[in-house]
Amino acid sequence: MRRGVGEYAAVALPLLAALALAPLVYSNELLLFNFIMFLILAQGLNAIYGFTGYLPFGYVGFFGAGAYGFALAVMHLDASPLLAMACAGVAALALGVVLTPLLRLSGAYFAIANLAAAQAVYQVISNPALQDITKGPYGVTLSSVFAPALSYGVALGILAATLALVAWLRNARLGLALQAIREDPVSAAMAGVAVVRGRTIAWLLSALIAGLAGGVFAWHISVFYPETAFDLSFSIFAIVFTLFGGAATQLGPILGVLLLYGLYNVIGITVPQYFQLIYGVLIVLLVLFLPDGLASLATRRGFRVP
Repeated sequence: MRRGVGEYAAVALPLLAALALAPLVYSNELLLFNFIMFLILAQGLNAIYGFTGYLPFGYVGFFGAGAYGFALAVMHLDASPLLAMACAGVAALALGVVLTPLLRLSGAYFAIANLAAAQAVYQVISNPALQDITKGPYGVTLSSVFAPALSYGVALGILAATLALVAWLRNARLGLALQAIREDPVSAAMAGVAVVRGRTIAWLLSALIAGLAGGVFAWHISVFYPETAFDLSFSIFAIVFTLFGGAATQLGPILGVLLLYGLYNVIGITVPQYFQLIYGVLIVLLVLFLPDGLASLATRRGFRVP
């Protein structure tokens, strides 16, 4: 456990301090918030994929559930933002429980089924027949709780907790059991590891993290549409960032977000015609030469990556 605390301090604290101070010297707070949101999503995906090998293409479903859990609490219960954040987490957890049977699948079957489930949730939320409840396709406005500075601080708190969770998983008995499941579930079961329970815990933790990210996203922007909250690019970015940096570590997804999302905001905005080409080349090179992500460079040289 001491190793986990040391890893957390070495990686998380400088990052959190930099993000806390960044608004004082950089005026584009929305861009900084997006960095935090993708850091949370990448670490949340890391909790399920990095430690169990399950890759959820529809991870955005939990994010969207969290966003609408927050919005519904504000609109219909007149909840305070912090109580609405709790509702966001509960909504994502509830969806995770409903989708738990998907864990019986594996590989591409699990990924596709998860994507289909996320699309099904989106269709329900955006249904015009539910306009009185979800506002249907017409969008949600939460101007009564709009507080960018406060929601930015809460997002930092969620990121801190998420990084702590990953640091704990890397060293705790549960995390080691999950990694054994990822490598060989049959051998893990024969060794006494509760495979189904381990996968379910990782799945629900991952859902909770995405739901909280969705909730703080809804709070921060306060005006959004179903296609925004359930935008598949959230899943794609989270997956690419995690794989590029290196799964099952704290540092890997952080590197992926900082490098690739930073590149996206430099190239994708200034010269968008070259963005997809450069992104594609980077990903191909990664798959060919660093299939375990950037963090594996240090591992190959005998260093332990946090």
